[in-house]
Order: sequence, then structure tokens, then C-alpha cells
Amino acid sequence: MTTPLTEHCAGPLASARHVCLGVSPFNSYFSVERIVELARWAMASFEDYHFFIPDRAAAFTLEALGYDPARARGKARRQGQYVVNKVCRALVDLGVHHPERHVLDGATLAENPCYQRLLMNAHDLFEQDETFAGHCLDATRWVLDRKLPDGEVPSEAQLRSAVRYFLAELPLFVDTPAIVGVSGSVFAYHQRVKFLELLYARELPWQPHPGQGFVLLRPDEEC
Repeated sequence: MTTPLTEHCAGPLASARHVCLGVSPFNSYFSVERIVELARWAMASFEDYHFFIPDRAAAFTLEALGYDPARARGKARRQGQYVVNKVCRALVDLGVHHPERHVLDGATLAENPCYQRLLMNAHDLFEQDETFAGHCLDATRWVLDRKLPDGEVPSEAQLRSAVRYFLAELPLFVDTPAIVGVSGSVFAYHQRVKFLELLYARELPWQPHPGQGFVLLRPDEEC
């Protein structure tokens, strides 16, 4: 089941130009079977597609949970490679040649000037706009609340560390068309946060590309 997040997201979805599928490291939801389902849907429904895997950024969340930076980077790197391998195997099984061309991981995005420019914009706005920063931290709190032991709440220091993960995702929510060179795109994920509803309702200081949308994508049995 696909559901546009706001009315502004319906057009990019209907254009069927491109979809960016978010696959989170350290998330058991993304089994091999789920990734195959996502890939099959993307190939059948859109002209082109990519899988976004925020592998390097996952280290920021690990740091917030208490890992020292070097260990966090190593753990994130290993998990990220595991996820990339799962995605590539799924694509190969579906007959895709050069599956790595459909993967947007940390190494790929580090060499993408549009992504790097957008990432800088995200950090600048976070530092300069208190309202925007507050919404980013609220989204980060939503993530950390699910990773901390019951009864614990994230500290300000933990939020400031982990928010770098969220900021690394923002370019794909705002302007995937520029990053991959298409006229329109939708980001597809199975969960929603309040920040995205505000973003796509054009209620935040940073507004998405006109051809950028977001869709909630869930198997029928979960709906």
C-alpha cells in the first residue's frame, strides 16, 4: 500500500519517474524478503530507482548510545556493508546488472556534489534557525526513544550527537532529483515522523524541490 504523505506528494508519485527507497541499518524490518519486495515494486512502478543506505551516518546514532567514535564507525561500516550486500543480492536475483549503480550509500554520496551542498545547507540551517533545529531534535528524539532502555530519555548531548544522522538523511527528503539527476522523485519508507509532515506541507524554512515527494510504503498485511 502506497500513501502520499501530503497532497504535495501525490504529483511526484503519479509521475512515476523515480523512487528512493530508504533502508535503515540495524533495522530487522529490512529482511532479505522485504528488500526483494521493495525492489520488485520499484522496478515495476518507476522508470528508475535507488536504495538509500545511511551507513556512515549510522555511526552518529551509535555514538549517542555510548560507543566511542572509532568503534561506532567500525560497527556502522560493517553493518552498512551487510545491508549493501543484501540489496545488491536482491537486485541480482531480479536480473539487474551492475546493482551497485542503484545504491546510494555513504561512499557514493561523499562523491556527489549536490548531496554535499544540500548536507551543508542542512547543517547551516540547523545551526542558524532555532525552530528548524527544534523540529530536527524532536525527530531525533523519536528515533532514540526506541533504542534506549525502557524508562530512559535521551539527554541533550545524545540528541546533539544523533541529530547528525537525521541531517544526513535530509538531502534525500528535500531534493533527490538534484542528487540523482531526475525531474522528480519520491522517497519511500514505512514510517512517518512529524517533521516530514511539516516539511512536505511546506511549513518549515527549508522546502522540498517541487518534484520531491514522500510516500508511506507498507505491505498490505500491515495496513
